[in-house]
Amino acid sequence: MRKVGLYIIVIGGLLFHSCQNEIRQFLPGGERKSNKWFEPTPYGMVYIRQGTFTAGPSDEEVRLSASGSKRVSVSSFWMDDTEITNNEYRQFVFWVRDSIARKMLGQTYPDFLNTEDKRGTPLANPTINWNEKIEWKDPDYIMAMEELYMPEEDRLAFYREIDSRKLIYEYYRIDFKQAARRENSFNFQTQKYDGTIVNQNGETVPVVNRSSFLFHEIVPVYPDTLCWIRDFTYTYNEPYTYKYFSHVAFDNYPVVGITWKQARAFCNWRTRLSNEFSSRLNESPAHDYRLPTEIEWEYAARGGLQNNMYPWGSYYVRNVQGCFVANFKPNRGNYVADSPTTTTTMHVGRFEPNNYGLYDVAGNVAEWTSSSFYEVSYDIMNDLNSEIQYEAKPDDPPVMKRKVIRGGSWKDVEYFIQTSTRTYEYQDTAKSYIGFRCVRSSFKNELSAR
Repeated sequence: MRKVGLYIIVIGGLLFHSCQNEIRQFLPGGERKSNKWFEPTPYGMVYIRQGTFTAGPSDEEVRLSASGSKRVSVSSFWMDDTEITNNEYRQFVFWVRDSIARKMLGQTYPDFLNTEDKRGTPLANPTINWNEKIEWKDPDYIMAMEELYMPEEDRLAFYREIDSRKLIYEYYRIDFKQAARRENSFNFQTQKYDGTIVNQNGETVPVVNRSSFLFHEIVPVYPDTLCWIRDFTYTYNEPYTYKYFSHVAFDNYPVVGITWKQARAFCNWRTRLSNEFSSRLNESPAHDYRLPTEIEWEYAARGGLQNNMYPWGSYYVRNVQGCFVANFKPNRGNYVADSPTTTTTMHVGRFEPNNYGLYDVAGNVAEWTSSSFYEVSYDIMNDLNSEIQYEAKPDDPPVMKRKVIRGGSWKDVEYFIQTSTRTYEYQDTAKSYIGFRCVRSSFKNELSAR
């Protein structure tokens, strides 16, 4: 009997294996063998499990806008534990500076460009050789990079310095929202032999190619350091204009003076570095870095707590010792009451994090999100991974350029640092009180703790 049972198990296993092989043969691309993949923790990020919550103010909160409340569900994602700092954003600026410099030097010194790949095959478009060192004080190198420096009439005391206006980052993106529209879908159209397209009504329409949704972004990356003076007319903020972004003393302070498009360009650059690192290890790249949606931001800021007014779960902005627990403007103008060391922004991570391990989701600087601002967003958005996004064009009216900012800042009273408070700023403006942090969608599918 034991032998009969053993034979049955063996035969069943062979049949299952043969059926499995037969199924694999009919899969697109044939059988695919791949190693087990796991998602490592991205540097500086914390994992936010999927879950559901009520977005917007609770019944106990005062409502000063038309925004109501909505029950929504959010997929898992990773989020930076702190706001992007001056030191982190400066690496982006230096990368852009060095890439432009190497392209200029490559016209005179070919060693700064790679014209062949590792196999010796000529490249149609040469790439940057990052292994070649730039001698910034070499007179020959300076002459080759003359266009990168300030013109003589703009120099202060004849000092030669990099022209920050020429530090431009370029990248391409696809507008999936436009591509997904039914009228742009090739599946709902018929192509004739002469190359024209006929829709379901029998009407000839223009051919819609992928290039119609491919956009070339050209973004100046240097922060607007004059925002410290522009934002506050009757103040003396010149010291912040001179040193806030460039001095090492402010390395771990949140970067400010960043427009919405600059924040998005930083996310693209961060994705680019991550994908290049994955390719060197022969690994499949993870999801792209991006700005959080406003629903993702609020869900993460609440830290798993329902109907909480602040990220720490209390109805008060002081702890049991009577100390303020965030960097904001208490007492209607006593800027130093919450921190005796600064009157504006402060070192990230100085206050306690919320339950998800996120620092400064209330106060310090407000944060850009990817969402477009509408007063009644909660009434029209979907209840799964809610998002309202619009790609504003340069000639669009200002109302179409409003982007949601969250969290409040060092200059705001306590109402604006509440988790449910939503306000906006125009995407082409840079402020001394707005920064950002990145998120990345996760492959994991785990429920949050209840």
